[in-house]
Amino acid sequence: MVLLEISSGWESFFQLVGILLIFLFVLVLTYLVTKWIAGYQQGITLHRNIQVMETFRVNNNKFIQIIQVGKKYLVISVCKDTINVLTELTEDQLTYFPSAEDRKEIKLNESFQEILDNLKKKIPRK
Repeated sequence: MVLLEISSGWESFFQLVGILLIFLFVLVLTYLVTKWIAGYQQGITLHRNIQVMETFRVNNNKFIQIIQVGKKYLVISVCKDTINVLTELTEDQLTYFPSAEDRKEIKLNESFQEILDNLKKKIPRK
């Protein structure tokens, strides 16, 4: 009778370890697939002629966006079913526009610690 209870305990322990290993495997697999998809998406959108510069939410499903198409800058409204061109801007009319040199300096794989260190350098101390 005692032997049966001990084997039952070990069996439960091995089931728990098995479930933990399966959970860890699924977790690692999810992480790797997410990193792969992010890299794939970034590669697709990195060297394109259309780039969203800024987005402003007007309502739940209404946005105003500044987009760069080639060398032109357009202000568009994006609604649930429609997209309308509001106006065209010049580069001088933009409040902030990163130049080509600034875009090259942006590190795509910069760690959070490096970003935090850069912010600490920019904040003045008392």
